[in-house]
Amino acid sequence: MRKIRIGVVGAGNISTSAHLPAYAEYDGAEVVAIADISEERAKAAAEKFGIPKYYTSVEAMLDNEDIEAVDICVWNNGHAPVAIEAAKRGKHVMCEKPLAMNLEHAIEMEKAIKQSGVRFLLAVPGRFRAENMKARELYEEGAFGDVYYGKTAYIRRRGTPTGWFTDQKTSGGGPVVDIGVHRIDAAWYIMGCPKPTRVSAATSYKIGDYQTLGVSKWQGTPCPDNQFDTEDMGAGAIHFENGAVLIFEASWAINGPDHQDTQVCGSKGGVILEPLTFYGENEEGYLKTEEIKVEQPHSPTYNEIAHFCDCIREDKETKFPIEQAVQLQQILQGIYDSAKLGKEVVL
Repeated sequence: MRKIRIGVVGAGNISTSAHLPAYAEYDGAEVVAIADISEERAKAAAEKFGIPKYYTSVEAMLDNEDIEAVDICVWNNGHAPVAIEAAKRGKHVMCEKPLAMNLEHAIEMEKAIKQSGVRFLLAVPGRFRAENMKARELYEEGAFGDVYYGKTAYIRRRGTPTGWFTDQKTSGGGPVVDIGVHRIDAAWYIMGCPKPTRVSAATSYKIGDYQTLGVSKWQGTPCPDNQFDTEDMGAGAIHFENGAVLIFEASWAINGPDHQDTQVCGSKGGVILEPLTFYGENEEGYLKTEEIKVEQPHSPTYNEIAHFCDCIREDKETKFPIEQAVQLQQILQGIYDSAKLGKEVVL
């Protein structure tokens, strides 16, 4: 198997805790260089994971290294410029979620990627979880029939990260784009990725920079003029062209229980993800509830990296191409626009 030569951009938490460990385990790729605006972080990551070269700019890395693809793990406001620069140079692109800060930047990314003809994958590891993949398989087999309803939630009672995550200038939003996107995409994927048409949503800023004792926080890297101006909760409804609707909740901080759940319902059957369970009828016409056991031999991040590299080698489309990534960005943009305007918005 030919190894794909990868340049990783970003040496922060998601890079060093998920992507780089997965590359270390995967035989089909070789990380030949890493770039980060902090030389200290870049050097530390290179030494820890045995990466030959490190740089403090993407341009320098692309100028000096023979790289086939870039893996973008930087602050959200860096996704578009890095992806566009890499695509213009003919490099395949994998980019951490969310795709961009806003829909305008997402469309610019789509244009650059399509013009260059490179492969693209939005790195939302939920699509590579065993439960989600099995649920999608059931959808494709027609086990759900006409899918018309979904609901999903990613709720933290207290779980607001620090640093750049809470600064609009670098993150573009709070829990909706940070953790809510995982669950929104999981449900949307299992529903068959119908075209979104309108959104009605609300966001709240009621708890903010809490000082609650006895809770830990994900430590994000501070950004210049670090502010705390993101929402701490969002909820709403996403409507699709086929008439289906998806209800969602996402929270970093709320006075309620922690929970993550996703449910999708169709005319013939439905599914929940925790635990993976199918709801329908058996051949005799009685109700059927079946818990489905699945195996997860590798991490979802390992699976998405292996898939991305396979698509490069085989010159085939990825499971999360740029067109779908832009549609997901439309949904996220619609959530914030609806919350700001206080009314439903058409996408």
